[in-house]
Amino acid sequence: MNKRFALAIVPIGIGINFVGNWLAVTFKLPVFLDTIGTMLVAVTLGPWLGALTGGLSNIINAITSPPDMWFAIVNILVGLIVGYIALWRGYSDYITPLIAGVVTGIVAPVVGTFIATYVYGGLTGGFADIVVAGLLKSGQSVFVAAFIPRLPMNLLDKIGSAYLVYFVVKALPAQYRGIAVKSPKAVSEAA
Repeated sequence: MNKRFALAIVPIGIGINFVGNWLAVTFKLPVFLDTIGTMLVAVTLGPWLGALTGGLSNIINAITSPPDMWFAIVNILVGLIVGYIALWRGYSDYITPLIAGVVTGIVAPVVGTFIATYVYGGLTGGFADIVVAGLLKSGQSVFVAAFIPRLPMNLLDKIGSAYLVYFVVKALPAQYRGIAVKSPKAVSEAA
């Protein structure tokens, strides 16, 4: 892997996370789009740099929205999970993004719901709040009301993000794919 590319991709990943989040918030989309850069870095550079990208994205975003800093935990977990899945399987077949998307699509709402419940009281100002409010009115607990809409949103978001990253990585020249390449021979050729 080219060291200049490796140094550049972390801030690029952070920028992608910001743009994705901005699009989701601005257009009130039923997805988050804030882990695409984290996944890209995790797939090309590994789980720890993916986690760093995710954590820094939320910490920097906390400048304008301090409570959002807590969601760094979710983004760090996404980086670790996707990075370890890429180490385990590579990221060059159609099944791996599905695995990464489903696993992160389940872990993210579980952890994110705890954060949303304890930091925001279940309502975060996002698309899901309409459903959360309705479920709260129907007598559901805050955790259940906050979790139910987040699960399908996260599955859609994380699976879609994982496949978007798959197609981006597939379009990269071999020397920039990093750990996304499955075989050790291909990894040594790419270095």
